[in-house]
Amino acid sequence: MLKDTIKETIQSGYRQLIDSRELTPRYGQRQMIAEIANTLATAEKESEEAGPICVIEAGTGTGKTLAYLLAAIPLAQAKELKLIIATATVALQEQVVLKDIPEILAGSDLEFTYTLAKGRSRYLCLAQLDNRLRPNDSLQAMLELFGEELSEDSGEHLGLYQEMLEALSEGRWQGDRDDWHAPLPDVAWKPLTVDNSQCLGSRCSHFRQCYFFRARDELDRADVIVSNHDLVLSDLALGGGVILPGPESSIYVFDEAHHLPIKSNNHFANFARVRSTQVWLDRVQDMFRRLVSDDFLAEEVEPQVGQLKDQCHESLEQLWALLQQTLDQEGELDSYGTRAQLPFKLGRVPQAIQQSCENLTQYFQSLANKLNNAGEELSEITEQAADLDEKERAEQLFPLVGSMQKRAEATANLFLSFSRPDSDDSAPFARWLSVNANETESDIGMSVSPVLAAQNLQESLWSRCAGAVLTSATLFALGSYDVLAMRAGLPEHTRYLSIASPFDFANVASIHVPKLNCDPSDSAAHTQAILRALPRILEKPVAALMLFSSRRQMQDVMAELPDDLGELVLCQDDFQKAQLLKYHRQRVDEGKGSLIFGLASFAEGVDLPGKYCTHVLIAKIPFAVPSDPIEMTLADWVEEQGSNPFTTLAVPDAAFRLLQASGRLLRSESDSGRITLFDERIINKFYGKQIMNSLPPYRRAFFSEEY
Repeated sequence: MLKDTIKETIQSGYRQLIDSRELTPRYGQRQMIAEIANTLATAEKESEEAGPICVIEAGTGTGKTLAYLLAAIPLAQAKELKLIIATATVALQEQVVLKDIPEILAGSDLEFTYTLAKGRSRYLCLAQLDNRLRPNDSLQAMLELFGEELSEDSGEHLGLYQEMLEALSEGRWQGDRDDWHAPLPDVAWKPLTVDNSQCLGSRCSHFRQCYFFRARDELDRADVIVSNHDLVLSDLALGGGVILPGPESSIYVFDEAHHLPIKSNNHFANFARVRSTQVWLDRVQDMFRRLVSDDFLAEEVEPQVGQLKDQCHESLEQLWALLQQTLDQEGELDSYGTRAQLPFKLGRVPQAIQQSCENLTQYFQSLANKLNNAGEELSEITEQAADLDEKERAEQLFPLVGSMQKRAEATANLFLSFSRPDSDDSAPFARWLSVNANETESDIGMSVSPVLAAQNLQESLWSRCAGAVLTSATLFALGSYDVLAMRAGLPEHTRYLSIASPFDFANVASIHVPKLNCDPSDSAAHTQAILRALPRILEKPVAALMLFSSRRQMQDVMAELPDDLGELVLCQDDFQKAQLLKYHRQRVDEGKGSLIFGLASFAEGVDLPGKYCTHVLIAKIPFAVPSDPIEMTLADWVEEQGSNPFTTLAVPDAAFRLLQASGRLLRSESDSGRITLFDERIINKFYGKQIMNSLPPYRRAFFSEEY
């Protein structure tokens, strides 16, 4: 039960903030604050019972960010728990840190500390900077030999690296990529960073000055930590409590929570190419030769690694023949993205491939163990060596060995997954082959991924955390949270709440479905119908966003548009997202008109209020790509369980996507405009009516136009 003192702190903070900013209290916002506070009231540090969890869909305009901050901060402080805010996008992360939290601190009596959490890759590694600036032909030769070479134009970056060193020495910069005075290209920045497998930690000679560990220390002192989904998942994959505070002492708020299951699957997926792995094995052997010649390892290690490499090579050749035979038997392959692919139905791999991968699992795990032992030996030398040159050489080699160990471990896990069947009482893993071929070389890729994040999130997060809140403007699908609960593995005690948007949808927006006399499955006819319609329904000056499900159709429409419309198009293929949105606003401000063409990534995270977007056009109901091997495997499993994958997965997912896409129109209570959907199935198919009824109550205009 929520204690009166905490309740009063939350209510007082809300009243003060509303008064200080001269805002009108919102019913939905108060609803959300109450639900979060009451749910998290039972949160306990390192409790033996699973922490409380609530899922809140809060429509656009609710003010959900301030709601979860005002509710969760006092409660977490009172229970001596860390509050970790995890967003899916950088834009929202920056909004929380730069706008929302400062407003709460300035407009209320609440007192708390906060910091922004980033991964190692956002911080400069002093050891790597030192290596790049120190003239060392031996190091450069070593990097090139082991495939970790600097970019070809690395000499052009020496001036930049020297400038960085001066800025660090003078205290003008703290090694954070995002705080550098100018954009840093990946080719210049990546050589200056390490991941967890390449970091010596406290044994590094630069540890006391390390900017990542300084930032990590701030996390221990802060009440509120603003992070992102990927960093939270990376921490959980490492066991939790490695990068961020441990789950047992933390309350999590996942904003944009609909991204969490997919991001979780990505963190527990693996991929390897057969031929490139063979080439990499030769580099591993070269590394061990170097370690032995430098007297870091005993001489008998080299022949052991050589024998292990030969066993890996031989087994990979056998596997290549089996995979090639399997692909040849299949005939023409499906394509997904830029690759031809062969998914194994229900993730079930032929027995011969399983047996081959079983041997490879053992070999690569042995190799990973040897690399791990070599890394430990180098780590000890960096701490104990009396000779400075020996210590420096060990420090230079450690990141390379660590990187190799991480790859060997990941490859072993891939082969392990391919070598054994899945449990019958849970969803399978998706497993598939992909073919990369060009004029000079051909390779076969092997991929494995969970199809549901349920098990991973349940084991690493829901069963361990002190409490959690999942929120987004869109979580519902066809009036149910079932799909989210299934994909994320939410426990039975999860509480759910849907808060309606305050927008007056019926009076400020309309949804139009023109009569096209064609089905979107007839791509050519559908494209021509869109081309006939666009010049007639786009009112000038144009300020519109058009969303496509297919890149090919987007390109076809763009190629055939009349000149006066074509010159208004800003296509996502031609610009970075932020740059494109900036150009769009400039054009609208100048009265020239602008029409954005985008794919699924533009159906969310695009904020064009008021005059910047008065018309959202959607080419078709956004069903998921049918050739995605993960979704194919999940659909097959759902069917095997006796359910219809189309109605269980595809329709709710399409409803969710359409809700997100249409949500680009109204970004504030003063906005108005029109949505046009070029898909008659929304009216004449049974599932279309379900999807339409799950949308906000826009004013409807069906078949009032014909093209």
